Amino acid sequence: MNKTAIHTPDAPAAIGPYSQAVRAGNLLFLSGQIPLDPTTGKMIEGGIEAQTRQVMLNLQAVLQAAGVSTDAVVKTTIYLTDMGDFQAVNEIYSQYFNAPFPARATVEVADLPRGAQVEIDAIAFIEG
Repeated sequence: MNKTAIHTPDAPAAIGPYSQAVRAGNLLFLSGQIPLDPTTGKMIEGGIEAQTRQVMLNLQAVLQAAGVSTDAVVKTTIYLTDMGDFQAVNEIYSQYFNAPFPARATVEVADLPRGAQVEIDAIAFIEG
């Protein structure tokens, strides 16, 4: 199997031994993004709405580096440290996708890297 790492300076650098995304055939697997500013590497302040927007911008940057948009996303997983944030996250999230929306799972977790409140990963399909 041929697999290719995707990297862009427009999204936060990996904070561990992983790639921002890996393309394997027509599938693109995006690592979970947390709300880090790609320029400073610091956590975005401003609550769950601001954090969710930054996560989505980071995902968009990685998708762009692979030559696709959010329209290529077929599956996401949202990790929340507080399921009480579900509605606020859902509202921001919905602004970044068009119908048909990706399949999705949302789970509450005890903790996320660097104290983030939200993390989102994705799988996209690339034509050709």
